[in-house]
Amino acid sequence: MTTATNMRHDADEVLLAFARAVRAAGVPVTHDRSASFLEATALVGLGDVAAVRTAGHATLCAGPDDLHRFDQVFEAFFDARSGLPRTRPATPGATSTATLPEAEGEQDGDGGAADDDAVVRARASAEEVLRHRDVAGLTPAEKARLAAMFAGLRVRAPQRRTSRHRHWHRGQVDARATVRSSLRRLGEPGEIVHRRRATRPRRVVLLVDVSGSMSGYADALLRLAHRLSHAPGARVETFTVGTRLTHLTRALSTRDPERALVAAGEAVPDWSGGTRLGETLKVFLDRWGRRGTARGAVVVVFSDGWERGDPSLLAEQVARLHRVAHRLVWVNPHRGKAGYEPLQSGIVAVLPHVDDFLAGHSLATFAELCEVIERA
Repeated sequence: MTTATNMRHDADEVLLAFARAVRAAGVPVTHDRSASFLEATALVGLGDVAAVRTAGHATLCAGPDDLHRFDQVFEAFFDARSGLPRTRPATPGATSTATLPEAEGEQDGDGGAADDDAVVRARASAEEVLRHRDVAGLTPAEKARLAAMFAGLRVRAPQRRTSRHRHWHRGQVDARATVRSSLRRLGEPGEIVHRRRATRPRRVVLLVDVSGSMSGYADALLRLAHRLSHAPGARVETFTVGTRLTHLTRALSTRDPERALVAAGEAVPDWSGGTRLGETLKVFLDRWGRRGTARGAVVVVFSDGWERGDPSLLAEQVARLHRVAHRLVWVNPHRGKAGYEPLQSGIVAVLPHVDDFLAGHSLATFAELCEVIERA
């Protein structure tokens, strides 16, 4: 790896950390906006502070209200770091983050606490970069590290209101409970009791495309399905779609993700096959749709939209699914890549009927998907 590449890599890590700080300040920064910010700063260069600020305004801010928060974070973040990351020549004998030891036992005896801190910073940076990498292009070692990082995803089940009520400190007055409380006091006035509608977890249905064009993402998507299935209070049903429909909920019920993926692999007969989304969605809706699992659920379809069948049939079935489901989310692994345009016949057919069209090629985009599901 060249010195220039290392310096650009370090600068990208700092800029990604700044984008996360802007998001923490309340600006709705998505993965797409972060990627656009990196591309814009690469074009204008890091030597011009005003140009970098303008690039951040154009890519990270969604409206006028975000500009003030952005400027506050910009001043605090880069003043604390003594300015933007500069491209300067490496000193002879300096150790780059790419050559730092991976294990604590590999450091020299004279390194001390300073070497320990350097190793920790290098590991944190490597994990953050790995979160934004395309999972289809990872090496086996990187995939193993990414698999361990799935446990850190923040997953919460979406909630729906029920017809039952529960006691609450404010809200609608519970007349019956208030009167009963007064009778227990022999007619003396007491505290007014309030109530509100109770909630329960809303069902989530995952439809994972395991055709040949999605083979590079199938492992990560099933790991995500396993993580969602074992969230506290979650009600998740998982299916694979390709040339046929396969119900995987029981296979993914095992707590150990590795054993669950092995069971899923044995249950799915059409790995890396063709794509007949229209036909398989019709089978799903006929059996699990109107009066079954999908009704009132958050339905998430993971597919790149390559359809070997009739696109009009796919559009018809997705429209049916949209009418049945509470919310329909379509996740396309190519959505977050630079230069992508939804030109496939399948994607063009389904876009008018989906509520959210998201990227799904990295752990960072999976985290955004979990937030969308939680808010549904």
